[in-house]
Amino acid sequence: MLHYSTYILNESADWVTFIHGAGGSSAIWFKQIRDFSKTFNVLLIDLRGHGKSKNPKYDKLKRYSFDLIGDEVIEVLDHLRIQQSHFVGISLGTIIIREISERYPDRLKSLVMAGAIMKMNTRGQVLMKLGFLLRSIIPYLLLYKLFAFIIMPKSKHKESRFLFIQEAKKLYQKEFIRWFSLVAQVNPLLSLFRIRETGIPTLYVMGQEDYMFLPSIRKLVKNHSSSRLSVVPDCGHVVNVDKPEEFNSIALTFLRDHA
Repeated sequence: MLHYSTYILNESADWVTFIHGAGGSSAIWFKQIRDFSKTFNVLLIDLRGHGKSKNPKYDKLKRYSFDLIGDEVIEVLDHLRIQQSHFVGISLGTIIIREISERYPDRLKSLVMAGAIMKMNTRGQVLMKLGFLLRSIIPYLLLYKLFAFIIMPKSKHKESRFLFIQEAKKLYQKEFIRWFSLVAQVNPLLSLFRIRETGIPTLYVMGQEDYMFLPSIRKLVKNHSSSRLSVVPDCGHVVNVDKPEEFNSIALTFLRDHA
């Protein structure tokens, strides 16, 4: 089972489950734990091969897919007997949450999608194809640093870049390659997500400077009545790290409204 940590307020409180992005770990939520645990039970999960979810069994797995990864998240909820939870995700974690909502809609009470990825722009497509082609040739950390600088280019994004690169150092080359195998699945899945509305209350929290992903989210919320968008000024892709106080306030207000 995936490694997880819980912060339990009381038995009757709603649960909030946090899902990190590729190369990260549950450590990226350290600026959220105190504020969220005042109102909710909090569940932090390390995805396979990340953080403390480094199990020898993953070395034997040849196939990585979003549905398998989603099932592993649900396995943790089942183990803890959590029937329903709010979900908060960042970056690639938003794709995992959104895929879970397709197959287990009754398990999600509401969604907070930070730095959400719902469409790759031209630069993003080139970046992913480049990474896929070079994944076995050059050290993964070099690729990851390149991605971090393209997605979070400004000096004010330095803390977010540093945090994600530090967490990525804990990955192995083979694990990075396995996660990059998901690239081939991304475009059809994101196309489906843009067309199909879940009906689950969804808040997108995006940085004003998240130029790679914000434009597609602006279009999406116009067509999905259950979704809304909050744009954080002077902020990049990793909203919860760049502007933690603003992110916590926006997300908690939304979650309390749907508790």
